Amino acid sequence: MSGEGRRGDASKPRLRLDELLDELQDQVTRVRGARDRVHTLLDAVLAIGSDLDLDTVLHRIVESAVALVDARYGALGIVGEEETIQRFITVGMDERTVTAIGHYPRGEGILGLLIREPEPLRLADLSEHPASAGFPEGHPPMHTFLGAPVRVRDEVFGNLYLTDKRDGREFDADDEAILRTLGAAAGVAIDNARLYADARHRERLLGAGTDLTRSLLSGVEPGKVLRSLAGTVRELAGADLVTLAVPVPGSEDLVVEAASGTGAEKVQGLVLETTTLAAKVYRTGEPITSDGLSADPRSLGGSASRVDLGPAFFTPLATGERVMGVLQVARVAGGAPFTEAALEMISGFAAQAALALQVAEHRRHAERMNVMEDRDRIGRDLHDLAVQRLFASGLSLQMVFGRLADRPELAERVRQVVDDLDDTIKIIRSTIYALHQHDDGTGEAGLQAQLISEAERAGQTLGFAPALRMTGLLDTRVPPEYAEHLVAVLREALSNVARHAGATAVEIAAEVTDTLLRLRVTDDGRGIDPAVTRRSGVSNLRHRAERLGGTLTLGPHRPSGTVVEWAVPLPETAP
Repeated sequence: MSGEGRRGDASKPRLRLDELLDELQDQVTRVRGARDRVHTLLDAVLAIGSDLDLDTVLHRIVESAVALVDARYGALGIVGEEETIQRFITVGMDERTVTAIGHYPRGEGILGLLIREPEPLRLADLSEHPASAGFPEGHPPMHTFLGAPVRVRDEVFGNLYLTDKRDGREFDADDEAILRTLGAAAGVAIDNARLYADARHRERLLGAGTDLTRSLLSGVEPGKVLRSLAGTVRELAGADLVTLAVPVPGSEDLVVEAASGTGAEKVQGLVLETTTLAAKVYRTGEPITSDGLSADPRSLGGSASRVDLGPAFFTPLATGERVMGVLQVARVAGGAPFTEAALEMISGFAAQAALALQVAEHRRHAERMNVMEDRDRIGRDLHDLAVQRLFASGLSLQMVFGRLADRPELAERVRQVVDDLDDTIKIIRSTIYALHQHDDGTGEAGLQAQLISEAERAGQTLGFAPALRMTGLLDTRVPPEYAEHLVAVLREALSNVARHAGATAVEIAAEVTDTLLRLRVTDDGRGIDPAVTRRSGVSNLRHRAERLGGTLTLGPHRPSGTVVEWAVPLPETAP
């Protein structure tokens, strides 16, 4: 008995020592785990701060958060205006799942709670919280939750959302502390990336403004400069479609003079009536924004009727109180909204572009005035010197002619010289008249305004307004004779549609290039009747085309209707 008791007493210290060793081992393990997590946290901080591209930084933040707390899913919701989520970056979901869910969250339920109350939040089960709004169809199930705000200079930039710890446990205080630390580091990295992006944008703006001014003042064709301007704005704003509309002379409408991006070919030359948002911006000089342009009830016609557009804004090209045009900057439907910074940046660039356009306009006006003065001087010189000297020479020869009655052959030669001098005087006087009449600024309606008037006039007969697109410098590149024929052809073509086609839609496209003038009229009517062989209207159109060395093409339009295309080559411009 005594021997067994002594052995039992000896085993107790040994058991106690084992317990102490196990506890020590646990503490060592926890210390090592904490040390490893600190090292991982430091690595994550270094990783997210090692790049200056904002999109890359944002994705690295979410990836680091998921790895640090061992979560299955992670997201960063960037807070926009009116406490809504402007952008949502996810980790842990494949593209198929993201597509099945549809539109990213707007800031309801638990996500909205963190926006309204930007403090760390841990939940054992998302569905049991009073603010929970459930999940949309196709969303994977989620239970445990950890969220924390990301602040940039004391302002909430967004929130980190993490769900479902991989080992099945709840998120603990250590996870929360790590996420808060990561959030602070993320704020610094985001701020640096934004500052870098702003510096790059300013640099690009300065460069774009300099290039624009140089192009305008170097005499580059204005249409080419405007197209370049639209492309530059699209690149700066990260937009899908940018259009630049300018006023149509002699009309209250605008026309899309330049377009760049998705669907640009559908809106180039499109006439914007006074009911469109672009026309409103032109009248008021105030910018307009829209979250979904094609679905916006204020959007009546315009580019949004041809291309499915989402977030967009309109800004005037204005200098002082004068508005020279309107920029429309848009993303396709479903695209991310534009930030206030983007709107301010493009508005500032538009003001700079308007100033450059105005300077170039004044320079062109001064050059035209110089040309007019040179023409006046040349006309005076021709009249005072050449004409008077020729006239005096003619008088002298007429006196000689009277003394050559006995020498008929010589008298005939003198008479021919006098007649030639008279013809020369007439030619010179015609030239002087032409110098004074060219570009006299009479204020007559240009070709664009005439085409709009013809389309509006035809709308009264057709019962609906035809769609009109105008491309190129119709007012300045097309000679008066060609413009007269073009208007007459359009009037005849629209009259034929009204009388014979029974159409419900008509599209008009007028285009001018350096070498060609083209008019295309398309309707969805009953088409060409093969039984009708006599078409005097078509003969008139063909005669006008052939008179200018061009062609007329008449054919079917699919699925129904007729296409009339009238094209003539343009004379070469004077060097």
